[in-house]
Amino acid sequence: MRIFELKYKLPNIIYYIMNFIPFPTLTTEHLVLRQLKIEDQNKIFKLRSDKNVNKYLDRPKANSLQDALAFIEKINTSIQNNEALYWAISLKDHDQLTGTICLWNFSKEDLTAEIGYELLPEYQGRGIMQEAFEKVIAFGFEKLNLREIVAELDQENSRSVKILERNGFILSKKMKNSVVVYSLNKKTY
Repeated sequence: MRIFELKYKLPNIIYYIMNFIPFPTLTTEHLVLRQLKIEDQNKIFKLRSDKNVNKYLDRPKANSLQDALAFIEKINTSIQNNEALYWAISLKDHDQLTGTICLWNFSKEDLTAEIGYELLPEYQGRGIMQEAFEKVIAFGFEKLNLREIVAELDQENSRSVKILERNGFILSKKMKNSVVVYSLNKKTY
């Protein structure tokens, strides 16, 4: 991945342009974080239609494989447009999607991004998300040179709160209802 720094004629303003092509495949000891592909449609449908996965997420439930395909297409278009990085999480010994993790909602001026993540229920509690989370956070700070990564979530989502706190995120804002924002600054990373 290449990141270009452009300086405009206005004094003291620097804009960063991110280029997510080729897509940055990441690997860890046990995982491959790769781009979504059409063959992931069944697992994406399962993930986005599972009531436990969606319990704390404010998004429409997937009702068909066509919904899953449309989502995959939308995500890959966002990647091509350098708007988001969205990884399919798979185990090294098989290529099936077990979950997803993303950096999105980039602010190129502030050098911030939001992290999002989800895991199929049968893979939860195995340390998979922790391993993926660490790799994506490192990528965000070390390769994208982000200053801050945030997560917006329902405070009742205790598993999500635990992974954030385990990785140094702190509660930075309470919003309406039970929505909270956690953040991690590059300096404290």
